[in-house]
Amino acid sequence: MTLPDSAYLHLTPDLRICRILNGLWQVSGGHGQIDPLRAIPEMLTYHEAGFTSWDLADHYGPAEDFISQFRKRLSGRKGVLELDYTQAFTKWVPRPGRMTRTVVEEAVNTSLRRMGVDKLDLLQFHWWEYRDPAYMDALGHLADLRDEGKIRHLGLTNFDTTRLEQITNAGIKIVSNQVQYSIIDQRPAEKMTAFCLRHGITLLTYGTLCGGLLSERYLGQPEPDRAALNTASLRKYKTMIDAWGGWGLFQELLQTLKTIADKYSVTIANVAVRFILDQPTVAGVIVGTRLGVREHRAESERVFNFMLDADDLAAITNITRQSHDLMRVIGDCGDEYRR
Repeated sequence: MTLPDSAYLHLTPDLRICRILNGLWQVSGGHGQIDPLRAIPEMLTYHEAGFTSWDLADHYGPAEDFISQFRKRLSGRKGVLELDYTQAFTKWVPRPGRMTRTVVEEAVNTSLRRMGVDKLDLLQFHWWEYRDPAYMDALGHLADLRDEGKIRHLGLTNFDTTRLEQITNAGIKIVSNQVQYSIIDQRPAEKMTAFCLRHGITLLTYGTLCGGLLSERYLGQPEPDRAALNTASLRKYKTMIDAWGGWGLFQELLQTLKTIADKYSVTIANVAVRFILDQPTVAGVIVGTRLGVREHRAESERVFNFMLDADDLAAITNITRQSHDLMRVIGDCGDEYRR
């Protein structure tokens, strides 16, 4: 499998990524048992297929350790220069509290050690509680560590537009913000996108497939009960669909997406990803990988073989305009984590 040039983008001048990133939240639990003996060879298969970019976090179970093992196996198979063609973006998600230089540097050093690298490609910072202003101290120290060479670039995860503006105005260079963004949840388009465009900040998006709910598997199906929602992702995004407009409207959306998908001989998931990739300032979409359990590489490749036209977008909008305003229901990006 060889992905076309359109599958790649320069997140920064020195950092070229695959626009479909492999998400490793699924290895942290709640998505089926992941066998490390099968996971690492599977990561090599993703890389060889052209899906070279990985999204992970310090608290995603063994995700950072998997990156170290993967890099060792990759360099052993293809040589150390091959490591230049893979990227691993981790997150630091500390508990709120005093953020000293020592606390911050120890966290960065832990990720460097676990991942087996001397520099983090992108460190994405998350903060749980805005009422604790120590996130600004943490970011200041992270910026210093970036300038000293331990971090290549600094990003955020689930920060709202108000705090993104505060951080930018403080002179801290942010290259990306990772936010939930899907046909269901289009909150980033309300405020975030315009700010990012003005300041050269990109978006990395998750939840774009609503944990797999945006697929043929759920088209024409009765509303699933909790027992049928057998992964953490399904449970999370079913709640989002409920807030958005409910199962009935969701079925109308799935049917509309199916009609569009059939037009291009692709899948509902392909249409859902293509829709978000085409949004302003979106650099990439994170698609969860259940390593050794289930894979969708051939399906994901088809995302780069078609473009949505004006009729497609109008049909999608005709459904989504009937939904609830999630900016009113939930708030800006990331507010669902800070209620």
